[in-house]
Amino acid sequence: MKMISNKSKIVFLSTFPPTQCGIATYTQDTVKGITDVYGKSITCEICELVNKPKEKPTQAYTLNTTNKEEYARVAEQINKDIAVKLVHIQHEFGLFEGNYGDYLLGFLNAIKKPVTFTFHSVIPNPNNELRTFVKLLLSYSNSVFVMTNQSKEILTNDYGIQESIITCVPHGTHIVIYETPAQAKEKFGFQDRLVLSTFGLLGEGKNIETGLQALSKIIKKEPTVLYLIIGKTHPNLIVDGVDAYRDKLETMVKDLNLKDNVQFINQYLDTNELLDYLKATDIYLFTSKDPNQAVSGTFSYAMSCACPMVASKIPHTREVLTSDCGFLVDIGNADQFAKATLKLISDENLRHEMGINAFRKTRASSWENVAIIHINTYKNLIEKPAEIKFSYPAIQLKHIKKLTTDLGIIQFSKISVPDLASGYTLDDNARALIAFCMHYKLTQDKDDLPYILIYLDFIERCQKPKGNFINYVDQENREHIEQNAEVNLEDSNARAIWALGTVISNAAILPDTISKKATKCLLNSLKWAENIQSPRSIGFATKGLYLYHSAVPNLYVAAIINKLNAKLLANYEAHASENWKWFENYLTYANGILPESMLYAYLVTNKPVYKKVALDSLDFLMSKMFIDKDFKVISNNGWYHKDSEPHQFGEQPIDVSYTIQTLNSFYNAFHTPEYKNKMKIAFNWFLGKNHLNQIMYNPVSGGGYDGLEKENVNLNQGAESTICYLTARLLMENFKLSESKVIPLLKNRSGVAINS
Repeated sequence: MKMISNKSKIVFLSTFPPTQCGIATYTQDTVKGITDVYGKSITCEICELVNKPKEKPTQAYTLNTTNKEEYARVAEQINKDIAVKLVHIQHEFGLFEGNYGDYLLGFLNAIKKPVTFTFHSVIPNPNNELRTFVKLLLSYSNSVFVMTNQSKEILTNDYGIQESIITCVPHGTHIVIYETPAQAKEKFGFQDRLVLSTFGLLGEGKNIETGLQALSKIIKKEPTVLYLIIGKTHPNLIVDGVDAYRDKLETMVKDLNLKDNVQFINQYLDTNELLDYLKATDIYLFTSKDPNQAVSGTFSYAMSCACPMVASKIPHTREVLTSDCGFLVDIGNADQFAKATLKLISDENLRHEMGINAFRKTRASSWENVAIIHINTYKNLIEKPAEIKFSYPAIQLKHIKKLTTDLGIIQFSKISVPDLASGYTLDDNARALIAFCMHYKLTQDKDDLPYILIYLDFIERCQKPKGNFINYVDQENREHIEQNAEVNLEDSNARAIWALGTVISNAAILPDTISKKATKCLLNSLKWAENIQSPRSIGFATKGLYLYHSAVPNLYVAAIINKLNAKLLANYEAHASENWKWFENYLTYANGILPESMLYAYLVTNKPVYKKVALDSLDFLMSKMFIDKDFKVISNNGWYHKDSEPHQFGEQPIDVSYTIQTLNSFYNAFHTPEYKNKMKIAFNWFLGKNHLNQIMYNPVSGGGYDGLEKENVNLNQGAESTICYLTARLLMENFKLSESKVIPLLKNRSGVAINS
C-alpha cells in the first residue's frame, strides 16, 4: 500500500540534468545535499526550465520558458500542492525570456507560496532599468542567496538591496577522501607526469587558449608536464555537428607542438570520476576571462580536491584564493600563468602546503554544510514551519578500516591519511573493539570478525603478567617505556576492561575463540582492577565489569564493582553541594561515565544510594550541557570549574559520544523519554547543529573530525574521533530501528526478524 508522506516540499525552479549546464549541476548538487541532510522531513522537487515543449516530462513540473502563458499556469499548479512550503528560483538572466528575463514576473504574480532566489550573476554598476528590475524581483521574495561577499556588497551598494534579506552561501563542494596527487595518479597511469588540469563545459569564456600558450613556455623548462583539458564543449556551441571551439584548440596544440603534453578528455564526466582527475592534479589552471564572473563551480571543486591554484582574477578568485592556496594572475596573461606554474613545479613542498590549505578552506562549503545554510534560511521564510529533522547518514567503516593494520588501529591521521609514526594505543584499540562489537551485533557482518580479532589481540599483547596493560606500541611493534610510564595509564587500562566486557557480553553471537580470549584477559585483570583510584577509570572499568557480570554472574566481580563505586561515592560526598552535584570540583572529559558507573553499581547491588547519586549527578551534568534546547560540549580549552563560567569552543567528539552512551544506558534502565530526546539533540552536533553549522564527519568514509574550534573544524580524522562518531551513530541506528513500526514482521530461515 502506498504511504502518504507528510514531508514538506521545496520546489526548485531551474534547469536540471540531463541538461548540461552549470546551473543544472548546481541545483542537482544542492538538492542532493538537502536530501542527504534533511531527507527525513524535506522533499525537493524540480520545476524544470526548458526552451521547447517536452514530450515526456521527467520532473514534478516543467516550464517552457519561451511560452509567456506557461509561467502563470505552472505557478497555479504548484499552488495546488499544500505540501509545497517554498519555491526556490535559480536565477540567471539567460534562463528566462523577455527583457532581462521579465517573463518570470508572470510566475511571481501568480505564485502563492513563499519565494527565494539564488542569483548566479550579480552585475556591478547596473543601469537604471536593470537596477529597477532586480529590486522588483526581490519585492516578491525578500530573500536572496548569493555565493560571494562581493556579490552581497554589489547588491547592497549598487542596487540598494537591504543586507538583512541576503544570505551569503559559498558555492558547494564535494567531500572527498584526501589523497596526495601521487596516490591519485595511479588510477590513470600518470605516475611519471606532473599534471596540470582545467575542467568544465568548454567555450570561449573558459579561455583555454591562455593555458595552452602558458604551457608552450612551461615545457621549455619542464618537458614532461601533462595538461588535461577535461570536459565537453558546451552543447549550445556545437552547430550542425561542428565543434568550432575545440577545433580551434586542437589546431593550437598542433601549431605550438604540444601534442605530447596535452590530453583532451572530451566527456561529460560523472562526479566521482571528475573528482578523481582533480585529486590527481598537481596544479590547477583557472583561465576564465570574464572579469565580472561572480562565481565559478570549477574553481571551487578544484580547491576542494586539494589542488594548488593558478587563477585568473575574477571576483570569486579574488575573494577566496588567498596567497597560501595559490597565485592570482591577470586575465589572459600567459607569461604570468607560466611563471606562477613553474614556481609551483619547482617546489613540491609549496604545492603540498597550498593544496592542503585549499582543501581545508573548502570543507566549510561542502554540499552538506551548504544544505544547512539553506534550511536555516528557509525556516525564516516559511510560516509555521513543521519540525525539520536531520537524517542520519549511512554507517561507513572505510576510514576505521583504513586506519587498521595487522597490528591494530593507528592512533592519528593527517586529514584522512593514517599517520603510521603516531603508533598504536591500548585506548584506541579498546574503543575500536567496542565499536566493532556493536556493529557486529547490529549487522552480523562476518567481515567484522577479523577486525574484532585484531583489536582483541592487541589488548592481549599489551597485558602484563600482573594483569595490567601497557598503552603504547610504535609502528615497528616496539614498546616504549617513556610513553607507558605516564601517570594517566589507569584510564587506558580501564577502557581495556570495558572492551573485554563488551566482547564477553556478545559471546552468544561471537566465535568461542574470541569470547574465551577476552574472558581470560578480563579475569587476569581483576586483581589490578580492585585497586583503581581515578574516578573515570573506575567508571570505564565498572562498565566492562557490569557487562561481564550481566553475561556471566560472578560474586567476585560484583564485589569489585561495589568496592570501586564506594570510592566514587566517597568522591561525590566530598565534593557535592546543593548547586554542584558532582564527583569533583570540575567537569573535564568523558563526564558521563561517572553517573553511568553509579547506575551500574545500583543495577548490580540494588543499593538506593547508588541510584540516587546516579540520577542526581546525571541531572546536574545534563543541566550544564543542554541549555535552552541547545547542546553545549564541555570545552577542552579549559575545564569547567565549580563557581566559574564555562569556557567556549574546543569541542571534541569524545564528549558528545560519551554523553550519548550515558543517556542510552539510563534510557535502557528507566525508559525515560527525556533521555532519548537528549540523545537525538546531542547526536545532531555531529550532523551540523553546532556553533559553526558544519558536519563533524566525513560522509564518504565515516571518518570523524577531531574537533570543533571557534572558527574552523579540525579535519584530521584520528582513531578516537572516528570511533566516537561511529559508536554514537550505531547507538542512534538502534533507536531508529526500535522506533520503526514493521508491519507485518516476517522471519528469515534462521528465525531472525526481517522487514517485509
